[in-house]
Amino acid sequence: MRKMENSRVKENVRQFVLYLVVGGIATVVEWILFYILNGVGHIHYMGSTAIAFIVSTFANWMCGRILLFQKTKNIWKELLKIYVTSIAGLFMNLLIMWLAVETFGIHEMISKMEATGIVFMWNFLVRKFVIYKM
Repeated sequence: MRKMENSRVKENVRQFVLYLVVGGIATVVEWILFYILNGVGHIHYMGSTAIAFIVSTFANWMCGRILLFQKTKNIWKELLKIYVTSIAGLFMNLLIMWLAVETFGIHEMISKMEATGIVFMWNFLVRKFVIYKM
């Protein structure tokens, strides 16, 4: 019994470490795109946040599918689940951005980094337990 628990813990740790890699790739995509849209293109931080989040969600799904999570038979259904559940993550992201920028006066890029870190755990847990039921 103890051996089974240890193997389950090890598997959860392995999955989380791999998700850190997947999340890292998606984070780079999100931050670069946010910087280009907001910093270079002067698009409002809320619009830049939404666009960068949508694109990085796709990058996260693609990398997660390749490196970590089992592939499902219906790719469109899987992608739909990813985006439907990611809506909560997007709203969290936007709320954190708004609070950080408007209430606390934190620079947009720093706020984006904070929001990404907070929403990261949500994304991992939803994918693990809801979408892929691991």
